[in-house]
Amino acid sequence: MRIAMVGLAALLAFAPGCSRTAPPREAEAVPPEVSAVSVQPDRRIGAVFLGNQSLHTCTGSVLDSRDGNLIMTAAHCIADGIDTYFVPGFADDAASEQFWRLDAVYLDPRWTSDRDPAADYAIARVSREDDASVQSAAGGGFLLGPAPRQGAAVTVTGYALGIGGGPIGCTTATTANEQGFPALPCAGLSDGTSGSPWVSGGAITGLTGGLDGGGCDERVSYSAPFGDAVAHLLRRAEAGGPGDDAPTVFDDDC
Repeated sequence: MRIAMVGLAALLAFAPGCSRTAPPREAEAVPPEVSAVSVQPDRRIGAVFLGNQSLHTCTGSVLDSRDGNLIMTAAHCIADGIDTYFVPGFADDAASEQFWRLDAVYLDPRWTSDRDPAADYAIARVSREDDASVQSAAGGGFLLGPAPRQGAAVTVTGYALGIGGGPIGCTTATTANEQGFPALPCAGLSDGTSGSPWVSGGAITGLTGGLDGGGCDERVSYSAPFGDAVAHLLRRAEAGGPGDDAPTVFDDDC
């Protein structure tokens, strides 16, 4: 679920989401107990469109916030200088008025300094012309919680890279952390599902990203470990100050 690009031209030729063609790491070759299937859209979870309003390249989710205009996705789904949009509850198609534009992006300083995979999460402020709240339009937003413990039940919902289509997802238990990154065995979470929220107990406890941008083997996904840093990022985003400049070049570790 990696972004591999050196500018907008490369982005459109190879949209964000990791390349799944490399052999999996030995640690990732865990026989999955479940596979992702088509699921009903959740109005709080949507598709992220990078560079245009046709091709969705990642997944995001609505946060429960003071002003109701914050969403969350993976940091590696955001690129500086490229228009980015979010459609909550996306289901195959969306009218132009259903697109929310990302106006400001808030990033952990570990990501902006050296793209530390432990900080592969982003919170963005969004808006649209009618000044409506995305949280109101989605019928609510998610709270943030701590990283899931091993064996915790997690539901993940995301959008595979493409034009149109609906969400896929699965519910399974997390496995042992890999290099400090929570691991989730679920086959079929392919390119485009980066940023998919890991929901446990009604809160987002992780999102697909982190180690190798979420993993090189689509049978196992990873998340950056949530903790005090992500809670601090939410407080900074709610304060409404200026956002951060995202990196413009990404390496593909897969």
